[in-house]
Amino acid sequence: MSTTRHPIIFCGAGPGDPDLITVKGMRALESADLVLYAGSLVPEAVLTWAPETARRISSAGMNLDQIVSAMADAFLDGQQVVRLHTGDPSLYGAIREQMVMLEEKKIPYWVIPGVTAAFAAAAALGIEYTVPEKTQTLILTRMAGRTPVPESENLASLARHGASLVIYLSTGLIESVSRILSDAYGPKAPCALAYRVSHPEEKIVRTRVEKLTTEARDAGIDRLAVIMVGPALAQPSAEETLRSKLYDETFAHGYRPH
Repeated sequence: MSTTRHPIIFCGAGPGDPDLITVKGMRALESADLVLYAGSLVPEAVLTWAPETARRISSAGMNLDQIVSAMADAFLDGQQVVRLHTGDPSLYGAIREQMVMLEEKKIPYWVIPGVTAAFAAAAALGIEYTVPEKTQTLILTRMAGRTPVPESENLASLARHGASLVIYLSTGLIESVSRILSDAYGPKAPCALAYRVSHPEEKIVRTRVEKLTTEARDAGIDRLAVIMVGPALAQPSAEETLRSKLYDETFAHGYRPH
């Protein structure tokens, strides 16, 4: 057993494209002795940043105790462990429960953030979620399924805000999602599906809420997608586009006084 100790690194892998991992995440992988990755979501292409000598273990078939034990054993052996989560670890990453168990074992850790699918999807669509004078709020959420959500955060309540809304982990419930979005945004409201965004098999479907279920079915999308709706999905003409104050020549601020 080595006396050297390296904190566990929780690292966001990004949405799939290995080039969309952060530089800090890439460097962490380059120093890894063990990469414990969420194999059901993190593509193996991201693992190319790790050295050939690093062990690679998919946690797809492991339970929480097994995951933490693997990290703890490698830590005690003096190995650098990188726990690789899809997107950003803080969003639907189930990392807190791992951290609690590591804390109980007095094992240190730190976190490297990553690019989540909502932002990769916005890039693919060429949109801005915070549209001047239309919406300044972005809501990231999911439908209640096998994993419940607090009643105060049910999709219908959140959709009533009319803000930019990105729904994760809910494509299997798309008929229910579509009904809720139709009530809140209207059946003609523009929306989109982003399937495995930034992966080679990426599919982006622009549609309207009333056609969301049919379009998803026709595209064969029933999982691994985010659903997007809100003012940002509209495609106004140049004349209709509202400009921000930031670059308005008549708007003074600390870097551009009148």
